[in-house]
Amino acid sequence: MKKKLYTLFIIFAVLSSVQTLQSQNETYNNPFKQLKDEMATPNVYRTASGAPGHEYWQQKADYNIQIELDDQNHRIHGTETITYTNNSPDELSYLWLQLDQNVRAQNADSYKVSTDTPISGIGGMSDKSLLTLHNNFEGGFNIEYIKDKSNRDLPYTINQTMLRIDLPQTLKSQNSVSFQVKWWYNINDRINMGGRSGYEYFEKDDNYAYTIAQFYPRMAVYNDYEGWQNMQFLGNGEFAVPFGDFNVSITLPADFVVAATGELQNSSSVLTSEQRNRLQKARTSTEPVLIITQAEAEANESSRSNQKKTWQYKANNVRDFAIAASRKFLWDAMGVPLGGKTVMAQSLYPKEGNPLWGQYSTRVVAHTLRSYSKHTFDYPYPSATSVHAKAMGMEYPMICFNFGRPDEDGTYAETIKFRMIGVIIHEVGHNFFPMIVNSDERQWAWMDEGLNTFLQYLTEQEWERGFPSRRGPAYKIVDYMKATEKAMVPIMSSPNTVPQLGNNAYGKPATALNILRETVMGRELFDFAFKTYAQRWKFKHPSPEDFFRTMEDASAVDLDWFWRGWFYSTKHVDIALKEVNHFQVNTLDPEIENPLAKAQAMYLEENYISNIRNKTAIPKTVVEKDPQANDFYNEYDKYAVSDTDKTNYEFRFNKVPQGLKEIMAEDWHYYEITFSNIGGLVMPLILQFEYADKTTEIIRIPAEIWQLNATHVTKIFPREKEVIGISLDPYFETADTDTYNNYWPARPANSRFSLFKERERLSNGISNPMKENKKQN
Repeated sequence: MKKKLYTLFIIFAVLSSVQTLQSQNETYNNPFKQLKDEMATPNVYRTASGAPGHEYWQQKADYNIQIELDDQNHRIHGTETITYTNNSPDELSYLWLQLDQNVRAQNADSYKVSTDTPISGIGGMSDKSLLTLHNNFEGGFNIEYIKDKSNRDLPYTINQTMLRIDLPQTLKSQNSVSFQVKWWYNINDRINMGGRSGYEYFEKDDNYAYTIAQFYPRMAVYNDYEGWQNMQFLGNGEFAVPFGDFNVSITLPADFVVAATGELQNSSSVLTSEQRNRLQKARTSTEPVLIITQAEAEANESSRSNQKKTWQYKANNVRDFAIAASRKFLWDAMGVPLGGKTVMAQSLYPKEGNPLWGQYSTRVVAHTLRSYSKHTFDYPYPSATSVHAKAMGMEYPMICFNFGRPDEDGTYAETIKFRMIGVIIHEVGHNFFPMIVNSDERQWAWMDEGLNTFLQYLTEQEWERGFPSRRGPAYKIVDYMKATEKAMVPIMSSPNTVPQLGNNAYGKPATALNILRETVMGRELFDFAFKTYAQRWKFKHPSPEDFFRTMEDASAVDLDWFWRGWFYSTKHVDIALKEVNHFQVNTLDPEIENPLAKAQAMYLEENYISNIRNKTAIPKTVVEKDPQANDFYNEYDKYAVSDTDKTNYEFRFNKVPQGLKEIMAEDWHYYEITFSNIGGLVMPLILQFEYADKTTEIIRIPAEIWQLNATHVTKIFPREKEVIGISLDPYFETADTDTYNNYWPARPANSRFSLFKERERLSNGISNPMKENKKQN
């Protein structure tokens, strides 16, 4: 322990830390500079508080769609009537539609701009990558016609994944226009080619499972701050679509089972009376009820009906529509009371998904609806459906596609179970962000993925104590945060420009929100502000500024420094205990201070290197040899307490204010700590003091301590007890990338390295104790 004595008189009061102001040329880089320059100017549409303004507006797109799924040729044929309502104050001379399937057209820019892993690299080229290089799949929309409501052709132009319709008359504010589109496209083999939608082939029984999305030409968003959102779809950036009402008819072989966005309108035509009775029973059941049993699914599997059925679905106030269809589907469901109504939580899956899916999927759906509703708003839709899809996780209004398949013998690794539960929570959770809080995924992936991953973490922890969440806890983002800044981009980046989208759009923002909740704001303030944002912007189109401003507006916490550091920069957290000095107040009493001074002087004399060596190098000094060389001062103890010392003490002590006399008498300890901000990202300081009596104390200091100097700060902590250890960030809550400089006294590194990393990587095995146990029994 480094211990110093310090003489304190009246000047004791000036010992508080005084930091040097940063120079004027560093003002722009000040982490506490407000974000006014980076944010859009508030207006009548979006207020400075983060709430929608009194003149906020958004467009509406209603769809009447008829599609046919050709199982033999793996093709979708469709016609649709779109009614587009212009609620903006602007007049529109053309409309933009999205043609997302064109990302698979053979001449698509998505192939041209994608980069490849070198063939010469470790591992060579994957099967999927090789297929992509050859690209013999004839993908993309084939538009047969676009006509107005009078059946006249409308002129249109296709630019990659966008289609512009030139209107014969300007669409004025508060008016609507209707037009018809006819199209078809080939469905991709999702397993071999990848993609958010497509089919999976089951070779054993010669069947297909279809997960169909982005299957229809759909309106792009037109909003107050960007106009038309017509950024091309290149793959990573997802979707931006307006709300509307959907009526969709799906025609396909009669032995198929269909799930889709919305509510089934013709159950009497497509379900047996027994299946309808089961569905009614499930509404009041507290556990999943099978609507289509495994025996019924297996009968469908072996059937090859020449008949067709049409399933009719209706959904109001949704931003998109998706479909799942297969002969193989089992179907179970249960009702979830929420907000005075019953929501149907349900799952569709092939028998290959059991026993995992029958046991967990619908229960997880129900739990997710309850948990997310608690943190945001009551789930407003009538159903939420989880569909089993190998190697996939994707979300749409009221329906999502999720992976998690056990081995053929029905056993599974624990990792598979937890990952399946996690992906179901995540994709069902997307109903809230962005299906209802309808942010622009194409431009701001973090606004749905990050917020949703944060709520996923909370929901996982409510599912099972110690749930192995992949993202959310601060310490799980450390490896990414301490990577070189050249390998990172700010969260506020388009997803097509992000090297590590999972860490950047999912992990880092989820961690940031968790830190806000646990460390910066506290749960009560954070939860209120987050719920305020969700309720302000449900069924609307928020921007990043709306989120940032609402979180501050509803909490009275200035968070510009946090958004600037975590969302606008690539800096990381690495705060060190640079120096710790221990002081005690000089009591002025010579009876106390003189022996201490003497002990310190003797310690230095006895342990100085020259003196140690001179004990042998100089057998005897002159004074030791010759008594005549001695005088008074050879025997005099300068640390002995004299009458003069006592008189001076009384005089000086009488000058000390009474308050300081009491402090001096209580033997306080003063710890002067200098903190160094190595990573550049300012954060609150969380300190744990360990005392000599083995008790501990936690001190929390807001991030504003860095306001005057963002690189170094010093603070003095008076303590009644002696401190034997200090820890910075003891609960690992700030994502500090180097915790070895967080301790005083310093702690040695305690890490292990593996000699067999390459072998472990190549084995790529997942432990399955369930299988081993089954073999033994």
